Amino acid sequence: MDLDAIRHERRRWMGWKNIAPIYKALNALPEIEATLIPGDTLTLVSDSAPDIRQLHTVAAMMKPWRKGPFNLFSLLIDAEWQSNIKYNLLRPHFNLKEKRVADIGCNNGYYMFRMLEDQPKLLVGFDPSPLYKLQFELINRFAKTDIVYELLGVEHLPLYEKKFDTIFCLGVLYHRSDPVGMLKALYKGLDTRGEVILDTFMIDGDADICLTPEGSYSKIPNIYFIPTLKALKNWCKRAGFRGFEPLCFSVTQSSEQRKTEWIDGESLENFLDPDDTTKTIEGYPAPKRVYVKLIKE
Repeated sequence: MDLDAIRHERRRWMGWKNIAPIYKALNALPEIEATLIPGDTLTLVSDSAPDIRQLHTVAAMMKPWRKGPFNLFSLLIDAEWQSNIKYNLLRPHFNLKEKRVADIGCNNGYYMFRMLEDQPKLLVGFDPSPLYKLQFELINRFAKTDIVYELLGVEHLPLYEKKFDTIFCLGVLYHRSDPVGMLKALYKGLDTRGEVILDTFMIDGDADICLTPEGSYSKIPNIYFIPTLKALKNWCKRAGFRGFEPLCFSVTQSSEQRKTEWIDGESLENFLDPDDTTKTIEGYPAPKRVYVKLIKE
């Protein structure tokens, strides 16, 4: 199946039983042009704001809100993740001006909306989730940006009609059962001397090994491999990358990920051992992230 056929197939999401009522409610909102104010909390302002109660009802239909925060005409969407922490950590390490940029696993587009300040030439998000696309469409209904949102996955990147100067891949690699295959897809999506900003879980250690959870990791079932830094470097080398630059490390804290009214279910405090927060509830090392820059040469 070629990319146009995949796109055609995925346009049917609007009619899905669980999506159609949300899509209908979204389209019932007034089309008000607003200004998107950049910052840790992305804020929409306008002289003629929509009815906040109606806006709240539509946004609540789109739960869970994983990335944020957003302030929509005084409606604060306090997402599970304070995504500004990660973005501000990475911000000194890239320059997107006049570049073609992709965000793989873009969720509701929080990072892409932040990237607009850098004036990229092209900004494309890849995420196969209709719910997160609806969240993006809610923001973009008013912000009216030129961001392109594709209901595609990383596996479609090599087929895409554009090659990118910078690809962000934040919090996706550990969800893939073939991490080297995914890294190869990122490599193929880059233009000459393009770069990937990658964020993934890691474990400490000097050996080139990885943790393979038996069932779940932090109660997340689709976590397959968590490498040491050396093992991650080996994966990237096998995928074709020659430049491998660790940027920073972080341990996930409750100030960054926590339960709010905008998600249903559990969050970080439920994923860690209540008697020892250096371990997950399964007894594995608690989530630690490494951020690296990969260069295609």
